[in-house]
Formats: sequence, structure tokens, C-alpha cells
Amino acid sequence: MKVLSLVPYTIFPAKVGGQKGIALFNEYLAKECDLTCVTIQNNDPKFAKGYHVLNILGNSSLRYINFFYFFTLRRIIKQHGITHLIVEHPYYGWLGMLLKWFCAVKLVIHSHNIESTRWKSLGKWWWKILWYYERMTHRAADYNFFKQDNDRNYGMSAFGLKEYKCTTITYGIEWAEAPAQLDKLNCKEKISALHQINQNEKIFLFNGALDYKPNYDALLVILNTLNPIWLNNIQDYRIIICGRKLPDILNDLKEYKDKNILYAGFVDDITVYFKGADVFLNPISDGGGIKTKLVEAIGYSTPSVSTYNGSIGVGEEAGELLQIVPDNDWNRFAGETMLVAQKPAIQTPADFYHKFYWGNIAKKAANFIQS
Repeated sequence: MKVLSLVPYTIFPAKVGGQKGIALFNEYLAKECDLTCVTIQNNDPKFAKGYHVLNILGNSSLRYINFFYFFTLRRIIKQHGITHLIVEHPYYGWLGMLLKWFCAVKLVIHSHNIESTRWKSLGKWWWKILWYYERMTHRAADYNFFKQDNDRNYGMSAFGLKEYKCTTITYGIEWAEAPAQLDKLNCKEKISALHQINQNEKIFLFNGALDYKPNYDALLVILNTLNPIWLNNIQDYRIIICGRKLPDILNDLKEYKDKNILYAGFVDDITVYFKGADVFLNPISDGGGIKTKLVEAIGYSTPSVSTYNGSIGVGEEAGELLQIVPDNDWNRFAGETMLVAQKPAIQTPADFYHKFYWGNIAKKAANFIQS
């Protein structure tokens, strides 16, 4: 099996969850098969591990309608003896279909969420047009990868996909066991020292790209709804906000500094924060797909509180580390967070790593399209 991965946007260097999701999926899939990645010029091939990268697509948004890429990719497919083409997201569906028909390759659509319904939740009027295109693309595929079971079920019911053509290929993590408790304590000491936090203070963590509307909305909930509840009910806690591109209107959260809010911005090593936090906050109400930061937090044995929407794709494998509350029930969210912060430390169940370790995920993907 020789796979060509078509990635039409920036993933190198991988900084946010979506970028890591593709870069790491390809890295681990390359251990199961011969893999070549075709992507845009903005991507630096030196960051790819274990597979060959051809960054030959243009950076302009016009790349999505450039018909000449058909001839370029057809040549690459013939030169490399490609048997399977994986298209990330449905936007290059037209190109994937042409290559399937004219190059006799198996077409795999790797969906990261139901794009049309995600745009609908964000208020875009043209979401229905995308819905029909997305359905056509998935129907033309030989195999369909979805990030979580709800999306897979949606694909079968709304798009009319055959069950045997669909599987769940979730977002993953690179470690296969829980971190040592001493490691977590050391990480808390590091971030406490860095941000001048007392050792007895509980650390609540929120992380995400803050120019993405669902993350920004969640941040506003933390600042204006949840934190006032905590200020009136508990002491000795800090909320650390990590993430790039905070809107200028919030002025680096300076007016919240006396309200137990710390803005760390984009940090070089988010791992230290995940391990050192006492509770990970995930008050996400919009957007689709699986919330990658929640997977990482639980992978580091960090107790997490999430809305139902934010928890989709992460189920009983998380055990007692994940507390799920109804969407928009912020009083309950605040209360669960206070309870979780007082519980003794526990480790992530082994079943979680069986599902979310990248090595297992890549094997599942390779076996599915080979069978």
C-alpha cells in the first residue's frame, strides 16, 4: 500500500490541535505504509518525520480551484505507484474524485468534523451549499474517516454512506501511559514559580487558539460567568489562559488580573501546563469535531470539566477524570469544577490510551483501508 496524503493548508511546524492531528497521523501512518504528502509551499518539509513531503501547492486561496493540480498529482501518483489517496477535509473533493476516476486509486476522505454543520453553528449563510458538496464528496469516496462516532453516524444517516465504508479515526496522543504523579507535581511547581502562584492555590487551565470563535466564546464565559461564581465561593485558585491571538479588545486580560486571571499567551511547552493544572476547563458550546485539548488533558491525567458539546468524542474511556455537564448550565459547571479541584489525584485508565494512542489509531486506519 502506497499512500498520497493531500494537505491543502499549514501544518508545519504543528502548533495547534488541528495541525498536530494531521502531522502526527501521517507520521504514525507512515510506520504502517509508504506515505508521501503533497501540501502547500508554506509548510516546511524538515518538520515531517518518517515520510516524504512535496510542498508544491500554492499558498493562495485560489489553490482550491486550480484545475492544473490534477495533472501535477496525476504525475506524482504514477511516479510513486500510489494506491490510496487521502484528502484532508472535503474541500479538495473535486480533485480527489478526478484522481480516483482517472488514476485508479482508492479515495479516502479524512473528515475532521462535519464542516457544513460547523459553519452553520457559526452563522454562515452558505453552509447548505457546502453540505451538498460535502455529501457528494463523501459518497464518491471508497473510505471515509471521521474524528468521532457522532460524525460517523451523521455521515451514514444524512449523507447516506454505507457503514462498511466508514470508520472513526480519532485525534490522538503520542504517549501510551499516564505520567508519574511526581512529574505532575514538578510541573505544577514550575508554573507556580513562573507565574508567582502559591503552592496551595488550585490551578484551572484553559487553552486554545483565541481567534477561533468557539474558543473565544468559551473564554468570555470563563471571564464573565464562571469566574464571578468562583470569586464568591472559593479562595486560593488561579485561572491560567493559554493560547495565541487574543483579540486586542481584551488587552491581554489586564483588567482581570485582580480577579485571579493570568494570561500566559502562546507557550512554548503546553505539556507543562497540562500536567501541572489541577483542573482543565472546557466550556465549549459551538463548533464540531473532537476537542483535541481535552484529549491531551486527560492523557496527562488532568481532571477535566466539559460541556456536553465539548466532550463529544471522548467518552467512558476517560473514567472519573472527565465530568460532563449540560451545555450552558454554567452554575453546574462552576460547581463541578469546585468539587473536582478537591478530589485526590487519579491516573488515566488504560482503555483511554488504547483508543487515543497514535500508534493504535494509525494501525486501525491502515488495516481498514487495506481490508
